[in-house]
Amino acid sequence: MSYFSRLTDIVTCNLSQLLAESKDPLAAIEAILREMEEGLAGARRSVATATGNEERLYAEIQEHRHQATDWAGKAKTHLLGQCETEARQCLLRKREVEDLVAGLQQQHHSAVATREHLSTMQRALEARLAEALRKQAMLRGEDVGIDARPAAVADVSPLGFDRHSQIDAELEAMKRELGSSLG
Repeated sequence: MSYFSRLTDIVTCNLSQLLAESKDPLAAIEAILREMEEGLAGARRSVATATGNEERLYAEIQEHRHQATDWAGKAKTHLLGQCETEARQCLLRKREVEDLVAGLQQQHHSAVATREHLSTMQRALEARLAEALRKQAMLRGEDVGIDARPAAVADVSPLGFDRHSQIDAELEAMKRELGSSLG
């Protein structure tokens, strides 16, 4: 039985309700976990692809910016050599490259937005998977502490940020906030 038709279904699902409606909650959670893990694997591939697209576009933009600079330099050289027609041609080529860069920049902005959206979705899927793994442990009668974070869920975000350092920074900010309000 398929519980989810889209990744957003995983993020928006009510696990407690799905399990309550099931005749065998343990079997249901195991099927749900398999689907979540497949969805998360797909999300990770999508983030990797989107990141690659973003990096490729950035590199292409940089390459074309260098070309525009080269064309401007060639135009100056021709102008110094009293070759105005050639200088004009170089400036036309420079303008073409700049127009291309403008189009690539729009594509790059879209690629960044896509990567950010997919990364957010991946983190949401990881959170939902962690919740499902905790529910599975509870159904098995295992002790689930507040600090339980299943090993299947990465501690590094799709962009490479260490979750622990993010949590440490947030904790320090809370301490400062509470310290100033208490003192």
